[in-house]
Amino acid sequence: MQLIQTDRVVIVGAGLAALYAALKLAPRPVVMISPDDLGFGASSAWAQGGVAAAMDQTDSPAAHANDTQKAGAGTVVPEVAEFVTLAARDHILDLTEIGTAFDRTTDGGYVLSREAAHSAARVVRVLGDQAGAEIMRALIAEVEATPSIQVLEGVQAVALDVTDGMVSGVKLTASTSKGSKPILLQGAAHLLAGGGSGGLYALTTNPARIRGQVIGMAARAGAVIADAEFVQFHPTAIDVDEDPAPLATEALRGEGAVLINKDGTRFMTDAHPDVELAPRDIVAREIYKQTQAGNQPMLDTRDALGEEVKTLFPSVAAACARHGIDPATTAIPVAAAAHYHMGGVATDMSGRCSLPGLWVCGEAASTGLHGANRLASNGLLEALVFARACAVDIDACLMGEAQPDQITLQFEDGASLAPQEAITALRKTMTDCVGVVRDQDGLEDALFMIDFLEQNHAADEGFANMCATATLIAAAALARQESRGAHFRSDYPAPDEGNGQRSRMTYETARSIRNAIVKDTTQ
Repeated sequence: MQLIQTDRVVIVGAGLAALYAALKLAPRPVVMISPDDLGFGASSAWAQGGVAAAMDQTDSPAAHANDTQKAGAGTVVPEVAEFVTLAARDHILDLTEIGTAFDRTTDGGYVLSREAAHSAARVVRVLGDQAGAEIMRALIAEVEATPSIQVLEGVQAVALDVTDGMVSGVKLTASTSKGSKPILLQGAAHLLAGGGSGGLYALTTNPARIRGQVIGMAARAGAVIADAEFVQFHPTAIDVDEDPAPLATEALRGEGAVLINKDGTRFMTDAHPDVELAPRDIVAREIYKQTQAGNQPMLDTRDALGEEVKTLFPSVAAACARHGIDPATTAIPVAAAAHYHMGGVATDMSGRCSLPGLWVCGEAASTGLHGANRLASNGLLEALVFARACAVDIDACLMGEAQPDQITLQFEDGASLAPQEAITALRKTMTDCVGVVRDQDGLEDALFMIDFLEQNHAADEGFANMCATATLIAAAALARQESRGAHFRSDYPAPDEGNGQRSRMTYETARSIRNAIVKDTTQ
């Protein structure tokens, strides 16, 4: 295998967390690994709601932390919630300084939206529903103007190299449909910031490349994975023939939009005191029930917003227009779709994981902030806070100045890639068996199918990473014999008494659970 050594910090990913970490490491040289053109295909750019932060004088970080813990259904780490919410305001001001054009009031304040399970309006937004895209635009411009940052586009990480128990490098291939022989890149330090796993599901709001590869890569190297079973399903993906499904931001419900079924009945009124602004897991399950019953759930913005929906929420309006829907006159069909993974590589407050020499931030990490159910618009905030924490810690661990050498990769053809049919089968399995509502039979069926798919396409390390993450999600869901937050078991519909416990599992353990099911099934 070709080996390249560099003094640069290697950052796997090109979304918000990766970009922000690279900027916070400057002038220390870094190299970012991006499967696509910079900014294209990152989940961060698709985020609509915004960044949660206590910016109003009547609000406070303590109230924000309290809301975070309540939404997390007993498994949020209080110290992490306090750490993140205290830092939130500084990061909004920092992004503003970089050039993010947040929506502002006439007196110069920030326009704040209220989203589900927040006790106050504290979501800072851009152009109504384009926060992710605008923040990414500002960060990319800053990165492109920073000489210490090199970006390798069209390159994907497929495995970690571990030497004497420490992460020593990253195996890279060309991110093409033909594949390539791997190149081993060894850096001064290694940071994973490559997104979550929502694309493992057939019905998802995530970009096509976000399919658990980074989590799986760390898991296959031996890292401990936390809270893998907690996958958040966004209640209001627009139910049209698009993959991924376009998103109808939660801010619409914050502005008064209501959920109805095909008969025009508001079905959240009997489900929760906060009706449409109930926690996401509750709304998602009610949407799912309506879908399963053939009642076609819809988001009705007509009375609350009328024609204003087109100017206040242009991304939603554009998605509707592509399918001949006028949200000012017609309710928007919606469905619950895989959206965000609360679980991931277990990290501490500095972003370090159980593998020495490896840091993780963004959706690939599980910091303990989100618990069993992420509070709306805390995802981008967590990415910012821990990207900076990782950068500070990495910089402190590296001694002296480094030479900003330019890295050139020349890949050779030659790789065996899993066919699209295998990826489609994996995604369908996850939606059908490890989705909004789960039970033992479905989870065991999922693990059996994942094993079958992986065994038949073991040579594709990228696909092996997807299967590893899928295995961890299903195995952790099978092990948690209760319902909590986004994890709902129809055969164990109640939560255990008291506060919940976070789950921690290695891929070795998850695979042993999978192997036992395969053995029992085939005997």
